[in-house]
Amino acid sequence: MPRNIEIKARVRDLGEMEARARALADRGPFDLVQDDTFFACASGRLKLRELAADRGELIFYRRPDVRGPKLCDYTIAPTSAPDLMRTALSEALGVIGRLRKRRRLYLAGPTRIHLDEVEGLGSYLELEVVLAESQSGAEGEATARRLLSQLGVEAADLVTGAYVDLLRESRHG
Repeated sequence: MPRNIEIKARVRDLGEMEARARALADRGPFDLVQDDTFFACASGRLKLRELAADRGELIFYRRPDVRGPKLCDYTIAPTSAPDLMRTALSEALGVIGRLRKRRRLYLAGPTRIHLDEVEGLGSYLELEVVLAESQSGAEGEATARRLLSQLGVEAADLVTGAYVDLLRESRHG
């Protein structure tokens, strides 16, 4: 199962963060619009990401809900019928949340630097250090911490959980 080290943080100044990300990146930017539907799941998280009417991904992942770097293992299954897949999974499992975001993606070696504008939440940075099969989580975590420092992310800006959790908290809190 593929693995990565993930970190999510609030962004106060998206323009400034983008300038820093651009300076670190060797590829990008790539602009994406994503519509994520999260389903009830007994273990881990299950979401359908719609990228276009005829292109989506069913993504299952497991990671701890902690602040800072966290090891995540995941499986991605592409689909050419995301709307039909959403309907079937909604009926079978139930929806726990749905969110839409605009994502600007930069690549810095094996790391995906996401600058996200999440509807109803605001601006966020998400790092995903993709691990090679032989690479330890500790190596990926060291890379993530170095990038956080280079991007100027402060510990107080780090968040736990998934965007869907933050969205649910904002609506109930």
